[in-house]
Amino acid sequence: MATEAVIVNGVRTPQGVFGGALKTLTAQALGEVAVRELLKRTNLKGSDIEEVIVGCVGQQSDAPNIARIIALRAGIPIQTPAYTVQRNCASGLQAIVSACQNIACQDRDVQIAGGAEAMSSSPYVSRDLRWGKRLRHAEMIDTIWEGLTDPVCGQIMGKTAENLVAEFKISRADQDQFALLSHQRAFRATRENRLKDELVPVLVPKRSMGRDLPPEPFMQDEGINPGLNEPLLSQYPPIFQEQGSVTSGNSCFNADGAAMVLIMSAAKAKALGYQPMAKIRSYAFAGLEPERMGLGPTLAVPQALKKAGLTLKDIQLIELNEAFAATYLACERVLGYSRDITNVNGGAIALGHPVGATGTRITVTLLHEMKRRNLSLGLATACVGGGQGAAIIYERV
Repeated sequence: MATEAVIVNGVRTPQGVFGGALKTLTAQALGEVAVRELLKRTNLKGSDIEEVIVGCVGQQSDAPNIARIIALRAGIPIQTPAYTVQRNCASGLQAIVSACQNIACQDRDVQIAGGAEAMSSSPYVSRDLRWGKRLRHAEMIDTIWEGLTDPVCGQIMGKTAENLVAEFKISRADQDQFALLSHQRAFRATRENRLKDELVPVLVPKRSMGRDLPPEPFMQDEGINPGLNEPLLSQYPPIFQEQGSVTSGNSCFNADGAAMVLIMSAAKAKALGYQPMAKIRSYAFAGLEPERMGLGPTLAVPQALKKAGLTLKDIQLIELNEAFAATYLACERVLGYSRDITNVNGGAIALGHPVGATGTRITVTLLHEMKRRNLSLGLATACVGGGQGAAIIYERV
């Protein structure tokens, strides 16, 4: 029988907008902040950790195997191994699943899993220069734009959202209304201090007139817009297709952030006296056409429910990544989940989508809200660039 895995605690940094407050910080720096805070909150030493697994999509050349760099800089001993996973938007979920698989195989008892992404640091590159450019201009490539474009179907992620708009006849008004709801919920959660238990401040270095200044604490998610309204959203132009309806206002934004969870075998957590936040009841990954990637949850969620012997009606709280309002609405129509229990504190449209960190971020948000509401069953799910879906069902213990 497989060994049961539990999540003891989880934290995340506030998320910065693209080119915003966190633009000078690397993904490894953000990941280090989250790991250090997780160790502090759980009263563990770095030597107690047996493995570190981190999801990251846009790894930079100065941070190969970013999980190892984060681990060492956060005080994890050199003897402790670490590795990085990349499943696009589900990388943070994959890190958690990989840790669970280690526990199921009885390879590990105590691990840190999570994700880190600093999209503001993504460089422009040229593939023309290494061996010399003999004539004409060298091309500079935006690694974010290229990374968000599927190499198989040739479509950027926003165009795949437009495909679902056409397939499900989703109106622009419905997309804008949902985007507004995301901001309203995120603003309300922030104003009511509901996110305090999941957040860890980030100290941001400051300089002025060539001098270093004391770092300033970055305390809350940067992208929430309390002044947004439907008339304003209606003025945003479509950006992925002429006569389209997917805009920067009803899409997630590129973001910077990190999230980490402490995962243990149930027996180890009990022996150390921890009260876990939840156990992993089941998980699933599924594939579909890359140009319909936004429907990934409609395949992964039923598989995870079947493995757990549950139906969607059993699920009490859901975090579904808001890559686009259109993808959320398409999945809503297929799966039939209640909006009243989904993304109750806002989602990526308001908070941002630091791609490699998002899967862990939605898990951390979900588990803290389940605890606050005293709920038993929760679902974290995401569509995945390239045509996949991911889902994890958590049960409080």
